[in-house]
Amino acid sequence: MADKKKDYDLEKVTLELDGGKEITCDVISIFPVNINNEEKMYIALLDEEADEDSDIFLYRASNLEDPDNIQIDNIEDDDEFEIVADAFDELLDDEELNGLLDDLEDEEED
Repeated sequence: MADKKKDYDLEKVTLELDGGKEITCDVISIFPVNINNEEKMYIALLDEEADEDSDIFLYRASNLEDPDNIQIDNIEDDDEFEIVADAFDELLDDEELNGLLDDLEDEEED
C-alpha cells in the first residue's frame, strides 16, 4: 500500500471540532481501503501543534482532487474504523520496513 499523499497536493487540513474549535493538521497519509468490496479513501491527520504522544486522526475522505473543497467525514461504524486503523498500522509498518531497507542499502554503498 503506497503513500498517496503526494498524488493529491495536500499537506494541511483544517478540522472543525465539536464546539466550533478549529485545528490545523498535517496530512500524514491518504490511503485506499477496501470496505465491503468497495475501495474508499481515508486520510490520517496529526495536529500540527502535536507532541510525540498525540493521537492520529483517521477520517473517510472524498473530493481529494480539489484541495480547496476536500470532504472529510467521521468514521461512525466501529467495524469500519477497526479495518481502517489496521490498514493504517500496516501502512506504517511497510514504511518503517522500507526506511530500514533504504538505510541498509545506504550503509552498503558507503
